[in-house]
Amino acid sequence: MIKVTDLVKNYGRVEALKSISFKVDKGSVFGFIGRNGAGKTTTMNILTGLIKYNGGKIFIKGKDLLKHKRELVRSIGYLPETPAFYNYMNAYQYLNFINDIIGYDTKKSGKHISELIEMVKLSKQAKRRIGGYSRGMKQRLALAVAFMNNPKILFLDEPASALDPEGRLEMLELIESLKNDRITIFISTHILNDAERVCDKICIIDEGKIILTEELSQLYKTYIQPIFDIEFEEEPASEVDLLKKLGWVESIKQKGRRISLYVKDIDHAKKQVLKEISKLNVNITSYQIRKSTLEDIFIRIIKK
Repeated sequence: MIKVTDLVKNYGRVEALKSISFKVDKGSVFGFIGRNGAGKTTTMNILTGLIKYNGGKIFIKGKDLLKHKRELVRSIGYLPETPAFYNYMNAYQYLNFINDIIGYDTKKSGKHISELIEMVKLSKQAKRRIGGYSRGMKQRLALAVAFMNNPKILFLDEPASALDPEGRLEMLELIESLKNDRITIFISTHILNDAERVCDKICIIDEGKIILTEELSQLYKTYIQPIFDIEFEEEPASEVDLLKKLGWVESIKQKGRRISLYVKDIDHAKKQVLKEISKLNVNITSYQIRKSTLEDIFIRIIKK
């Protein structure tokens, strides 16, 4: 569905994208993840035809984006990170306004707009002014806008990053429901729990370079690594430094009185970790072994 080869984007002397390549399968949810400033939004703006690029090839539905841009963008829906609206309008008025811009069949527009408003769960608020909407409601309205042209490919740029927990959950449920419609979804996010929930494939970008592209299920198999979570009675200080010196310890993540111990050799660690902790001058209140999350895997890959 989407094939990107050796894509380069420069802003003056700054190389924002450094010859990146990846492929997005039809009907899949592709997670494009990375830290802020990694190149996610730049890539998305290029793929949606909003900005030009300096090198490489982009094929969407088998067609060159440069040669068939006008045709291809008609099959694309885009939810930007910070959507803008005319706040004096209500949802019906705004979607009718967008409908006039894109030239959708006016005979079918009324029914289509009602269906979109129902899809994004704004039926009760549809006649209220947009200026009175919460951030989550505005984000759902922006998703309805992205669906105005019945897209085959949907680009979502940080769709839940500024939402409260309830708004995030609603947005993720909407994305999950779209899987059943076989729409190809390209989602850019730095919230790894969100990507873990909805994505089929993960692509990690850092400093304008692709670090890894892998099916989520295969990513777990390759990088799965049990983690030792240990909580102490008091916040450990010099004790953490002592543990870092052990040859089988890869890294330690500390948050207050709790540490997460990442190890190189799990079998050796199971035999040694309690022995080494017992030597420390601090009492343990809890100890458990858990499986890696996408966030844990991401941190390991970026550090390497």
